[in-house]
Amino acid sequence: MTQMPEAVLRPGKGANRPHAIVIGSGFGGLAAAIRLGARGYQVSILEKLDAPGGRAYVHRQDGFTFDAGPTIITAPFLFEELWSLCGRRFADDVDLRPMSPFYRIRFDDGETFDYHGDYDTTLREVARLSPDDVAGFKRYLAASEAVFRVGFDKLSDIPFDTWRDMVRILPDMVRLRAERSVVGMVSRFVKDPRLRMVLSFHPLLIGGNPFAVSSIYTLVAHLERHWGVFSAIGGTGRIVAGMLDLIKGQGGQISLNTEVAEILVEQGRAAGVRLAGGGTLHADLVVSNADSAWTYRHLLPETARRRWTNRKIERSRYSNGLFVWYFGTRRRYDDVAHHTILLGPRYKALLDDIFDHKVLAEDFSLYLHRPTATDPTLAPPGCDSFYVLSPVPHLGGDVDWSTEAEPYRQAIAARLSETALPGLEDQVATSRVTTPLDFQDRLCAFRGAGFSFEPVLQQSAWFRPHNRSEEVERLFFVGAGTHPGAGIPGVLSSARVLEKVIPNAHTLH
Repeated sequence: MTQMPEAVLRPGKGANRPHAIVIGSGFGGLAAAIRLGARGYQVSILEKLDAPGGRAYVHRQDGFTFDAGPTIITAPFLFEELWSLCGRRFADDVDLRPMSPFYRIRFDDGETFDYHGDYDTTLREVARLSPDDVAGFKRYLAASEAVFRVGFDKLSDIPFDTWRDMVRILPDMVRLRAERSVVGMVSRFVKDPRLRMVLSFHPLLIGGNPFAVSSIYTLVAHLERHWGVFSAIGGTGRIVAGMLDLIKGQGGQISLNTEVAEILVEQGRAAGVRLAGGGTLHADLVVSNADSAWTYRHLLPETARRRWTNRKIERSRYSNGLFVWYFGTRRRYDDVAHHTILLGPRYKALLDDIFDHKVLAEDFSLYLHRPTATDPTLAPPGCDSFYVLSPVPHLGGDVDWSTEAEPYRQAIAARLSETALPGLEDQVATSRVTTPLDFQDRLCAFRGAGFSFEPVLQQSAWFRPHNRSEEVERLFFVGAGTHPGAGIPGVLSSARVLEKVIPNAHTLH
C-alpha cells in the first residue's frame, strides 16, 4: 500500500479543531465521518482500497458497472438525516426508485412468489401459494411490527456500554420471545414450507442462519413494508459519492491506498494510527469502520485488550462467507426482476452445510441482482449487468478457493442457464469473481466472513463489540461488527450511536 499523501499528513483545513480518524470508508465509516464533522471535528478517513465504499465498492469493466455489495436500500430516512446535518436534501443528490416487486422468489420446482410492498397484492400471492395461510400471514405481519417497535425503534441506536443496558431490555426480549429463531417464529404463523422460506430468508442478507438467529430479525418484514425497498439510480456507488461530497463540504478529507497497520494507544487512550506504508497520524479519537474482529485481532496489541483477547476472537461465531459472480451479458433478460431469490432443493440442510459443517455443497440458493432492470445505464446498450451471490462457508472450513472458485462459478452459471437466464453461458460478455479469500485479503474481514460476527442472540447488543470500545478510551466502532449489526440500516444506525457516546468537539478534553 502506498503511504498517505503528504497533504493529508500535514494539518489540513480546520486543524485547530479536534482531529478524528475514521478507518475505512464503508457506509458506516462515511456516516460516522459526516456525524463527526457536524459535531465540530476535523475528520480524516483512511481507506485501504483505491476507491471509497468498502463493501459498497464499485467495479467498472468493459462498459459495465457493478455494485460490489449492498444493492437494497431500506429505511432511506437514515440517509436523509445525514444530508440534513449538512443543510442539504438527499433527494437532490440521489434518485431512489421503489422496487416492485421487492423480490421475486423462485422455488426449486419453478414456482414463483412475488413479494410486494402493496399489502393486497402480497395477500393475493399468499392466497395463490397457500390459501390456508392467509390469516396466519396477516398475524405474522402484526407480530413483525411489534418486534420492529422494540428492536428498531427503541434499540437500534442505543449504546450497550454496560451489562445494565442489557438487563433493561430483558423484559422486552422475554415478551417478544427473542430466544426463538426466525424460522421458529415464522412457523408459528404459516404452515406451507415454501411460505416459511419466503418469510425467513432475510437473515441471510446480513449473515445469519434463519434457523439460529433471534426472532428479533423478523422486524425486517415490517421495516421493508414501512419504508419500502429502493434502488439508487447509478447504483449504491452514487450514494457513496454523495456522502463523500458532504464530508468534503465539511472540510473532511479522505486518503485512498492508505492502510492502517496499528492503532496507537497511549496511556490507555487511542492516540492515532501507524500506517502500513510508513509514518504515523495523530488524532484525538479513532473510529474503526474496519471489521471489529479484525481491528481487535490485528490493529491492537493483545496487551491493550482484556475482553476481546485473541482466544475470544478466534472462538467466536462468524457469519457465512460470500461467493459473488459479477457478469455482464450481450443480451437483455427483460423478464428477470431486479431482485430474484433462487431457492435450491434443500433449505435447512444447505444452511447446516454452510454454517455448521462448513463444507461447500453441490447445490445452492442464490440471490440474483439485475440492476439494469431499473437503470439501463449500468450496462452498454442492449446488455444487462448482473451479480449473483451464493452464501458459502467462511474460511474456518477447508475450502480451497484458489482451485474451487472457477468450478463453482461454472456450476452457478449452469444453474442460472437452466432457470432464470436461458443460454447464459453463451451470452457472458464480462466476468469477475469475489470469494471469502477476497473478503479476508482485500476487505480485512476476519475469516473472510461476509458480515463479521454471526448475529445470534449471544453475540448481539451488549455481547457484540461495543460502539464505544470497552478496551481503549476514545476508540469507537461502526459497521457490521458492532451494534446493531449488518445491513445498510444497521451500519448507518451504528453511526447514529456515536451521537450518544462521542462528545461535541468543543467539549472534548
